[in-house]
Amino acid sequence: MNKLWKEFLKKGKLEDCPVIDIHCHMGLFYGSHMPYTDPDTMAKRMELAGVKLIVFCHNYALLYPEEGNKYNIEAVRKYPEKFKAYCGINPNYPEVVEKDLSTFDKFRDVYVGLKLLPDYHKIPLSDKKYKPVFEFADKNKLIVLTHTWGRSIYDGADEVEKILKKYKNLILILGHSIHGDWEKAIEFVKKYENVCLELCAILDERGIIEKFVYEIGSDRILFGTDFPWFNHHYYIGALLGSGISEEDCRKILYLNANKILKIFE
Repeated sequence: MNKLWKEFLKKGKLEDCPVIDIHCHMGLFYGSHMPYTDPDTMAKRMELAGVKLIVFCHNYALLYPEEGNKYNIEAVRKYPEKFKAYCGINPNYPEVVEKDLSTFDKFRDVYVGLKLLPDYHKIPLSDKKYKPVFEFADKNKLIVLTHTWGRSIYDGADEVEKILKKYKNLILILGHSIHGDWEKAIEFVKKYENVCLELCAILDERGIIEKFVYEIGSDRILFGTDFPWFNHHYYIGALLGSGISEEDCRKILYLNANKILKIFE
């Protein structure tokens, strides 16, 4: 048991390990009840768990294009030390995508990159509707967080590799680590230098965190929870209690994210 795990059990947070959650959301979602969805409440919950920063995309930005990314902008500007956002992309509305990409630089204090949700939008990553998005991200060396899921025709391993083969300058974060297709996730980290794995939803299968660290090390694994869908205490506790080293925990909880975000330098 490393000392971080002991401290977390005792205090419910870590004093010298400033957690960065790279995969979050905000706002209401149809058919679901989540009690902590507004910026004020989320900021308070972060304090309880010792989370320094979340990088999120508001559900409205992804699913209600008429609302656009304005809720991302409002939340970050209210809590600039606690929140950063992804510009949400819905390729079903190319005119909205064009507007968001053309105004991206205007909001560099808000955005760290782009967020894609292919399984929900029902458009494969390699579809031509995503082409201007990836070209923009590659040209500007942006972070792209995409939902990925094993065997998905929209964002499974085959679709992910098409993007990795073509675009070498962007940083592609595989949300959920191609869930269930763990060997492909590991293969991609070994094969492509600009890809990172993200831990949200992998905890439904024991031993995967340990497998990742054993196979590929911890340098390109990022901490994410889908908060407020899931609980920070649960995810932090699961990572610390997995048996990996304190050094690996620190890399995953904040050092790796800080390196690609370059926010706290």
